[in-house]
Amino acid sequence: MNRYQNIEQTRYSGTGSLYYYNNIYPDIPFSEKDNYVITTLGDRFDILANNFYGDPTLWWIIPSANGISGDSLYPEPGTQLRIPSDIRSIINQYQSVNTVR
Repeated sequence: MNRYQNIEQTRYSGTGSLYYYNNIYPDIPFSEKDNYVITTLGDRFDILANNFYGDPTLWWIIPSANGISGDSLYPEPGTQLRIPSDIRSIINQYQSVNTVR
């Protein structure tokens, strides 16, 4: 799933450049089925997403679920991360809040 496929685009009239609106990430509720990991040096969100979900493009779910903002794919070593298990619900909610306005 390309997380940008449902994000509305706009063109800036001054330059004609294409811009995406900001993504809105849903709140991800806790579940007793969630997994937890302690990160080590070299871990990346996309690799964790591939290991748990079979899809590295779903990397954004993990930092969103853990309140981690920023632009790094590398979590701090020694951090406990919650890996949500119900990704279908999360993806549906993400698509719902980011559909074309």
